[in-house]
Amino acid sequence: MSPDFEKGGGLLPAIVQDHITGKVLMLGYMNAEALKQTQETGKVTFYSRSKERLWVKGETSNNFLILKDIAEDCDKDTILVKAEPQGPTCHTGADTCFNEVNENPITFLNHLRDIIEDRKANPSDESYTASLFKKGINKVAQKVGEEAVEVVIEAKDDNEDLFLNESADLLFHLMVLLAHKGYSLDDVVKVLEGRHRK
Repeated sequence: MSPDFEKGGGLLPAIVQDHITGKVLMLGYMNAEALKQTQETGKVTFYSRSKERLWVKGETSNNFLILKDIAEDCDKDTILVKAEPQGPTCHTGADTCFNEVNENPITFLNHLRDIIEDRKANPSDESYTASLFKKGINKVAQKVGEEAVEVVIEAKDDNEDLFLNESADLLFHLMVLLAHKGYSLDDVVKVLEGRHRK
């Protein structure tokens, strides 16, 4: 990564995005020193134009932004920071500096997919997911069938908690089955999108 700080007179805009939800949390400015400190400490650091010094986001509130990934744009004059917020990002107490709520439950599935893939690639004896992969495709497929039946049973009753928990179990085990076969929910969504366009 080699941003062109000269283009911005030593400062470049740094867009901060939640690494899970994808929401834009804030915009700050970085100089080369702020970028270096961000990469070295893992805490997003900016250059404060008003204070004329480096500024670690959260240094007074403890609402740090923990670095997850960083990239530059095609012109090397804008920085994209993907981070995990440790509380509200805005000084007003709002989730974002654009007064948006930082949530998108569906995007958690991407995070869960990554965890499942990690358990497949790096199994451990303590992981339930890794134990499913170890048991093989037949056991994983069987679990999907069992969970589907339990969803049907709970759908006939009025216990919201049981129905939603069984639905979560079904979705989780389906994601494990897809991963076992070398696919993900993204592939299923593509099929649905293709059907929708017809």
